[in-house]
Amino acid sequence: MPPLMVGFDLDMTLVDSRPGIAAAYRALTAMTGVHVDAELAVSRLGPPLRTEIAHWFPPERVEEAVVAYRELYPAYAITPTLPMPGAPDAIDAVHARGGRVMVVTSKIGRLAKLHLDHLGLAVDELAGDLFAEQKATALREHGATLYVGDHVADMTAAKTAGIAGVGVATGPCSRDELRVAGAHLVLDDLTEFPGALDRIIQLALKG
Repeated sequence: MPPLMVGFDLDMTLVDSRPGIAAAYRALTAMTGVHVDAELAVSRLGPPLRTEIAHWFPPERVEEAVVAYRELYPAYAITPTLPMPGAPDAIDAVHARGGRVMVVTSKIGRLAKLHLDHLGLAVDELAGDLFAEQKATALREHGATLYVGDHVADMTAAKTAGIAGVGVATGPCSRDELRVAGAHLVLDDLTEFPGALDRIIQLALKG
């Protein structure tokens, strides 16, 4: 068996960042005078920041808004963010089997690391600013065995990397949407992950 390396998405897979991200969007509105519906924005987390910003700002102001949001983020988004149910135990379950854990996320790495450090989530590798098929590059580079995520794009990432995708129905995508996108298995949340991990590993090895 190859070394076990489990990849996880971040937002709405390992962490519930909705309260913090909403606060950062409200601060962005206050700074720029451009209204962002923070609750709507956090209901569809997953795609890159620029995708969401482009819903609210004219094209010529998107990059300016991205920079401003990222400057605001550490002050507004880190403290309110909580681990998703079962996230620490899911990571511990991988390490208990001699495996390693990586996070692959569309969030830029330095902001993702702030979340992981604040919540004490001990991951071995981190790759940021990647979405959908782009995530496959990092998954392949680190020899990921499987990838766990809440979004259909995460299942696309796993499929592109040639590894098993495990869906968690804790984000904007339903169980059916995750299955249609190629999930080999869909869990209600990460509390089910440790108990299912050995079965998941066998599933991943069968390809």
